[in-house]
Amino acid sequence: MSAYAIGLLEDLQFGPDIVTYLQRIDATLAPYGGEFLVHGTRPELREGTFGGDCVVIRFPSMEQARAWYDSDAYAPLIPLRTQHSRSTVFLLEGVKEVPYRAVGLLQKLGV
Repeated sequence: MSAYAIGLLEDLQFGPDIVTYLQRIDATLAPYGGEFLVHGTRPELREGTFGGDCVVIRFPSMEQARAWYDSDAYAPLIPLRTQHSRSTVFLLEGVKEVPYRAVGLLQKLGV
């Protein structure tokens, strides 16, 4: 089942460290099957508040997503991003079956 790394970046200070981050991140994704689905896109807000950019990276599995984030290749890049932005990054699993129906959650919960 696919998994996703989601990044929410606010107050990005674009400079040499961010350039280095962008130049090096692709190589860190390749061994784990990671691919960008969304990169540096401002959302069209419908609810809540958020004034930054969004990143979505798909991986073949949660194990691959974790392995990428925890990898020796990606670790040195993290401070390049976090020292020049307010970042929220999280990993999450996708749905098991496509098409997915919301009512499936009720079955999973035993409701």
